Amino acid sequence: MGIIIKPIVTEKLTDQGEKLNRYGFIVDRKANKLQIKDAVEKMYNVNVAAVNTVNYHGKKRTRYTKAGILRGRANHYKKAYITLAGEDKIDFYANI
Repeated sequence: MGIIIKPIVTEKLTDQGEKLNRYGFIVDRKANKLQIKDAVEKMYNVNVAAVNTVNYHGKKRTRYTKAGILRGRANHYKKAYITLAGEDKIDFYANI
C-alpha cells in the first residue's frame, strides 16, 4: 500500500480547497511530511507548499448484542492537510 490511503472529501475541506488551496488525505501512520509531499506531487502533478499532519487515536467502541457486550477499538489513523503552491488544483471527481 502506498503512502496516500484516501482523500478526505467533506464540506469543510471542499470549502478550504476553493478558498485556501488546501486538501486533506488519510495517510500511512509511519509516513513523514517529506514522504507525503513527494507522494502528492507525484500522484497529482502539483507543487506542494506546506504539509500539516495530525495523528488520531482510535476510539473505544461498545456494542450491545444478544450475545452480550462486545468491546473493541477503532483503528488509529493519520491525516495530512496539504496546501498547494500557486494556482495548482486537485480535482477528486475527474475520474468518476
